Amino acid sequence: MVRPDLNTWGQTPDDLRRLSVHVQHRRSRERFLALYMIATQQTNATTWAAQTGRTKETVLNWVHRYNLTGPEGVAYRHTGGRRPFLPRSNSTRSSTRLPRPTRLTMACPVMPGR
Repeated sequence: MVRPDLNTWGQTPDDLRRLSVHVQHRRSRERFLALYMIATQQTNATTWAAQTGRTKETVLNWVHRYNLTGPEGVAYRHTGGRRPFLPRSNSTRSSTRLPRPTRLTMACPVMPGR
């Protein structure tokens, strides 16, 4: 069975659990929780994958990346796709909302001859 090699990185299962609660990104939290559950032998990669809707290869890749590069290798990084046009932060949101229109304000254009 493949297990996270905690000794290589000077970590304990409690460190993985703490990371699974306190890391900022939810995908990183999911990965650290999986590593914690596998390291403490509460589950294995195949069972964890089935319970969470991931493939077993994905979970095994998390374990292999942790063993090769440590916690930094498992942390989520945005790797593709477009970045949001406007970042979602509390400081950029307006505290006042515009009222929603109660009916359509634009008429649909009519094509002549149809």
